Amino acid sequence: MVLKALIIISIILQTLATIAAIRLVRQTKYNSVWILFIIAMTAMSFTRYGQYIQIFVDDSNFKVPDDLFIWLGAIASLCIAVGVLYAHKLFTYIGHLDRQRRLTNKRILTAVLRTEEKVRLRYSRELHDGMGPLLSSAKMSMSVLAKRTYSPEDRELITSTSAVIEEAIRSLREISNNLSPQVLSDFGLVRGISNFINKSPQLHAIEVNFVTNLRKERFDQDIEVILYRVICELLNNSLKHSGCKRIDLSLQYNNDRINLEYGDNGCGFNPKAVVDCGMGMSNITSRINSLGGLVSITSSKGNGMQASITVSTIGETIANEEESTDSKH
Repeated sequence: MVLKALIIISIILQTLATIAAIRLVRQTKYNSVWILFIIAMTAMSFTRYGQYIQIFVDDSNFKVPDDLFIWLGAIASLCIAVGVLYAHKLFTYIGHLDRQRRLTNKRILTAVLRTEEKVRLRYSRELHDGMGPLLSSAKMSMSVLAKRTYSPEDRELITSTSAVIEEAIRSLREISNNLSPQVLSDFGLVRGISNFINKSPQLHAIEVNFVTNLRKERFDQDIEVILYRVICELLNNSLKHSGCKRIDLSLQYNNDRINLEYGDNGCGFNPKAVVDCGMGMSNITSRINSLGGLVSITSSKGNGMQASITVSTIGETIANEEESTDSKH
């Protein structure tokens, strides 16, 4: 009785599953793997019908040939085997498309960032070569005028004008350097970061601990520029949003990889909400992703923030390596 109930339940379930699969065939756009799956399910359903008739129907007119079960089993097995092979090819193709999509996105992002740096460089040169000489000429003219004898009011006007021109020259140099730091292109990443820290007045009021094992090593221009921009973004975020008193920055080069560890003791934030708060975290992530690197940013209220970044210097995509390693485990 129990065996009969189990066979009946099996017949009902397989029949319903086969009907449902047939109804979904249009949504799969008549996918060959799905059709093979339906054929296998249909063969299995007929096998259950035959088993029920053979076991529980006594009428000799309904005798089921033994060869029928062998043929139905062979058809189901063949369809499943071929379907699995097709599915494997399909998933391989999907994986290939996904890799191509990520590679295309990386190339587009890299092109955008390179264009951005070219525009920065052009504006920097135009400011330096265009406005710079004009302001220097105005400064020299004011120096000549300052040597003459004037009334106290005129003397004060000349002095204040000279101070304004001097401040304009200083601001112009700062803007030009921020747009395209000459120290970075001439001397490399470490000198560029050190120069940014030393030339930023706001950072003088904060304890900044910068440690590195880099000396005079030079890397691909994209790597140096992007890491420089990311570190500057992190420093500016700490200054603007965290209210921190201490910043720890570590830049280590080992085994063809650059590891950046950054942390501050500020107020912290909710990492899930930083996308909408203007802190540039998505900008940091997209820049590192363009290099195929890894980014990890952690923070909580009252506990500061920590950022860990790893970039390969030989063009490896570290994110893919980590995913494949995790999948093996």
